[in-house]
Amino acid sequence: METLKEWNFKLKLVRTRRGAILHVIELSKDHFFIEQNPLKDSKYGYAYRKIKNRFPEFFMFWEIKNNKYTGRLLAGAILEKKEIDEFITDVLHSEEFKKYEDVLEQIENEQEEGETG
Repeated sequence: METLKEWNFKLKLVRTRRGAILHVIELSKDHFFIEQNPLKDSKYGYAYRKIKNRFPEFFMFWEIKNNKYTGRLLAGAILEKKEIDEFITDVLHSEEFKKYEDVLEQIENEQEEGETG
């Protein structure tokens, strides 16, 4: 693996004026990502509350650069396969994605056949 770019950053835990405790990923003085406030009475605040209730390891961070929202979002979670399946089902509100579930197993089986065959 070749390193193409490297960042030094701080991970902070902050308290907002309204009392919400949020994570901040600070890349530089004027560039950071702040966690969505789950207490905020907005579309994203409401959605984040619902997601965090079901998936506590999920995080959403809004990018702030030069004191302005960029409109970009960093989101992610460390989940078990079962949890990500539930998450995807909830997000998509359909069972359609399940037809793709066996792709990983199929690829693994093909690799095993290539190694033994």
